[in-house]
Order: sequence, then C-alpha cells, then structure tokens
Amino acid sequence: MSTSSEFEEIMSRQAIHMAEEAQKELEMAAPQIQRFIAIAARKGVVLDATSFEYVKTVGLVAKAQGLAKTLLGPIQTERDGLLAFSVIGENLKPNRLQVARFVGTDYMLLAHPFFRRKMNPDANWAPRFLEMLWALDATGVQKYIAIDEDRVRINVDGSTYLEEDTWHGAPFKEDIRKIKLGTVKLRPPQDINSSLISYLFADAYCLDIKWSQADGVKTFESLEIKAENIQLKLDGNTYFPARYMHAKFDVSANCFRHFDGAVQLFLEDEYFQRRESDFNMNAKTTDHIKARSKKVFKLNGPINVETWVDLCCHFYTANPLTIEYFSKAYPANINDTLNKIRTRKALLQPT
Repeated sequence: MSTSSEFEEIMSRQAIHMAEEAQKELEMAAPQIQRFIAIAARKGVVLDATSFEYVKTVGLVAKAQGLAKTLLGPIQTERDGLLAFSVIGENLKPNRLQVARFVGTDYMLLAHPFFRRKMNPDANWAPRFLEMLWALDATGVQKYIAIDEDRVRINVDGSTYLEEDTWHGAPFKEDIRKIKLGTVKLRPPQDINSSLISYLFADAYCLDIKWSQADGVKTFESLEIKAENIQLKLDGNTYFPARYMHAKFDVSANCFRHFDGAVQLFLEDEYFQRRESDFNMNAKTTDHIKARSKKVFKLNGPINVETWVDLCCHFYTANPLTIEYFSKAYPANINDTLNKIRTRKALLQPT
C-alpha cells in the first residue's frame, strides 16, 4: 500500500504532467487564439494570451467577465437569469451531439459550471441530466438554462471528454394526486463510514422533500444536501452547495406544468443548521435561513410524470437516495455492496 508521501508524489507528478499538456495545447492553438482575440475585439471585449486556458475536461476556453453574453450581443434574459433555448438558438444551435454546448462558427456556449461534477468548473459534466434536457422535445414545453457566463470554448470540433458511469432508472408509477402532503428526509445508512458514503452516495448527507397543495396545484420541493467536505469558493466566501428542485403539478390536468432547478449556497453556520432541519424550518423558528441561490434550468409546459422522475433522478447525479424515494429501494448494485460490507463486518465481530 502506498504511503501518504508516495501518494502526494504521484499527485504532484500528475499535476506537472497536466500543466505541461495544457501548455502544449495552448502553443499549438496560438493562431486560433489570435483569431479569437480579434473576433472578441469587434464585440468590444479586450483579451490577451492570459485570457485563455486549456482544461482537458472542458477544452480550449477563453475567459473574461460576462464574455458569453457579450459575444451573443443583446439577448433576452429571464427574470431569474436563465436564457431560453429558443433565444440562444437564434445565434447558436443546441447540437444534440454536443450536449451542454451551443455550437457556433467561432465558439461554443457552455452550460453553467453547476452542472459539472461536484459543481467544479474544471470537472466533466455530471452525466445524463443534460443529455435528457438537450433531448427533451415535448410539445408545448419551453426550455431555459443557465450558461457559463465568463467562459466560452473556442475549439469548435466535436471532441469531448468521456467518463464511464452506471445509472439506474426509477420505476416510479405512483399517482401524484395521491401523494400525502408533508416533508420527507432520507439519509444514507448510518452503519457505513464517510468514505463509503462518498463512494456509494455521491457525498450525500441527506435528501429533503416537501409536498404541499393549494388552488388545484400540488407543489414539490427537494433539496440535496452534501457532506461538509463539498465546498465552493465564490467571491471570496466559502459556500456549501445544495441542489434544489421545484415543480408544480396541475391536479386537474394530471401533469406537471412547471419544473426548475437551482443550486443553493449556504454559509457554514447556515449549512449546519439547515442540514439537520427540513423545509418547515423557517416556519418553526425565528432564525430564518435565506441561502444565496443560482437557478440553472427551467421547463414550462406539460411534462408527464415519467419524464419528470427521470429528470429528477439525473439532476441529483449518482445519488441513490433519489432512487430510494421514487422506487422504495436502492439500486441493486448499492444493495449488493452494502450487504457485502455488512456480512464482512459481521464475520470480523468477536464471538
């Protein structure tokens, strides 16, 4: 087994190798970079060599505050900051083969970094949700999305970075109209350690759900709270990110009419208060929590239950708690692994 120092040495060598690879890619792309500097200048954006970087999981990108929307020119933005697929499509096409990207002649517009693994801007996409969102073509449904406002990819070839994953559907068939109102809280098993929770449950601490109803509309809310090791640094602050979903179900029409998702950002004190509570917390206490929030997608129009459940499961990437809620059980591979772990523990117990 490698020692801690050996592991650090391996990681250091890997970092050096990646930096060298990135530098080579930038050198080879020098003519393309100069061409894009001229394109941006015509839009009033001043770029230089330091405005570009190569990230293996993202591509060759240009960086500047507000770059994406400036390149698009005057563009209609929703009140929540989202852009309509149809509006973006007037300039760049949402290519079905280039999921999470709108492809133009000179650059690609990228989906917001919050759609990436662990919401890390340099990570690959969290799989499946964006594939489903890009493919969704239901009659009467309008699609909206948050974009990476400060970066665009300038290598507009079809290359992409692939990672393998296994995903499980949720055979949820329940009549939404019959779901009881109230809150639900799901947590990973408490008899496994944090490293196994990280591996098997995508660092989930808990999944909070609430159903409410008024005026013929049933409202769904859910919040996926991660373990405290999942943090983001934004604008000089450290935040604990949590994915949030919200949907409205038309009881008489028996379908969803609205569905959106966001990432809520909690400060440390807010995070530890919220994760031990539920959606009724602000109604129960005077210590109200109002997290910073960034909406990342929105769908308006008739959405059937099966499509909605699939989108929910894949927005909460790799989190078996979502599958447990919709199907009353973990995926088979999670159950198999948990059973093996528990059997091994039992065998090691002194008799």
